[in-house]
Amino acid sequence: MSAAELPTTGPAELPYLWQRCCQRLATELPEQQFNTWIRPLPDAQASVQEGVTVLCVRVPNRFMLDWIRTQYSARLEAILGELVDGDVRLDIAMAPRAAPTGVAMGAQGGAMLPTRAMPSNAQLNSPTLQRLMPHLGDRGDRSAAGEPHERHPLGGQGMAHAPAPRHQLPQVMGLNPALTFDNLVPGRANQMARTAALHVAGSPGHMYNPLFIYGGVGLGKTHLMNAVGNALLADKPDARILYLHAEQFISDVVKNYQRKTFDELKAKYHSLDLLLIDDVQFFAGKDRTQEEFFNAFEALLAKKAHIIMTSDTYPKGLANIDERLTSRFDSGLTVAIEPPELEMRVAILIKKAAQEAIEMPEDVAFFVAKNVRANVRELEGALRKVLAFAKFSHKEITIHLAREALKDLLSIQNRQISVENIQKTVADFYKIKVADMYSKKRPASIAKPRQIAMYLAKELTQKSLPEIGELFGGRDHTTVLHACRKIASDRAKDSELNQQLHVLEQTLKG
Repeated sequence: MSAAELPTTGPAELPYLWQRCCQRLATELPEQQFNTWIRPLPDAQASVQEGVTVLCVRVPNRFMLDWIRTQYSARLEAILGELVDGDVRLDIAMAPRAAPTGVAMGAQGGAMLPTRAMPSNAQLNSPTLQRLMPHLGDRGDRSAAGEPHERHPLGGQGMAHAPAPRHQLPQVMGLNPALTFDNLVPGRANQMARTAALHVAGSPGHMYNPLFIYGGVGLGKTHLMNAVGNALLADKPDARILYLHAEQFISDVVKNYQRKTFDELKAKYHSLDLLLIDDVQFFAGKDRTQEEFFNAFEALLAKKAHIIMTSDTYPKGLANIDERLTSRFDSGLTVAIEPPELEMRVAILIKKAAQEAIEMPEDVAFFVAKNVRANVRELEGALRKVLAFAKFSHKEITIHLAREALKDLLSIQNRQISVENIQKTVADFYKIKVADMYSKKRPASIAKPRQIAMYLAKELTQKSLPEIGELFGGRDHTTVLHACRKIASDRAKDSELNQQLHVLEQTLKG
């Protein structure tokens, strides 16, 4: 019998109600969505309370709770209503934390984190996220990696000068314990990259290996990589994790090449469980470095260790890097992080201010977010200026104060980015005439760059749609709106266009 033909459920079938809901939902959702968010959930309990059938779904952490509620609760409740006669209620809440059932012992006899009771679900047993999620819920003031940070020194770059047994090598190097999933503000700009990173942290060495994250400066690539490392460390305190910048790897290769001590290089990199490496575009033109990274890459994949890399461009766009490396980069999952949209920028400002125990008025957050669009790093810099200005002047945080605090930034921005500048930059990039921006010509070689210029004018200036249309040969504001929507849609689907827009944006922002 198909899920659509399931009969309504009576009291005798209450224990099977959750399975029936899942069976129905599995026919409606893409397989990956179902396996990611629904399958890992523990069995839900159904009961009848005062004549109402209640299905209690318990999820392991706050992130998953919010996601299930916003994305799937309405459909689950509708399915529940179809399966049950009478009134129904769906109760989705956080699962209570299980009391420690014992203490796991490390390889050398040292006590590690208390073991946790895991939810049992014989039918729904996907490993994805099950190990990760208990560590990403409400943790109060604990660091993302929990207790292990007190036992594993962070940040050291030095290694022993001779190959050493695994237990003698530092377990964690370079990770920043402050960069976690909890304090990474989610949004449309980083949604896919964040979800992929959660998958990796929940099941390293399997899905999306390697994970290649690309995007402009200051968009959160490094934060996301460190979040994976910290989450894995919380789940597996004995994991060997290394975060470093590509320049550090280059330096290590040069040093060991000079000393002829490549066994040291292998001891450091080939024995890892998780390698996090930033800005691999710096490998361009460095043949020996590329050779050694290729060897490390192959060794780590062979032992099912995970690799996460970042770059300012997608793998096929990397210049002067061996094709066999770029093909390896692109063999797992490649995801982009975009500049944050307005709502996400507002959320970042409010959250960052709250971390400083300061309440940021929403109208001020919107003012700053509308005027600082480049990246998260610049947004945080603008916030620091506003907070410092308010503190030193002993004034409340208002739009007037924010305008005063950011007057230099706003002045430079307004002077540098104009519609005319955008038109000239886009025309030069696509090798057309600036006059084509105002003309009525409609061949694709001209129409597409014109639409891109309109899109950038909307994103990077304070001009209204009618004002932009006027500057593009007196076009109607609906034409501008259509162009902006089309380019935004194409950007999400076309990695080459996304990269071109990224280059244009960085050029215009200087």
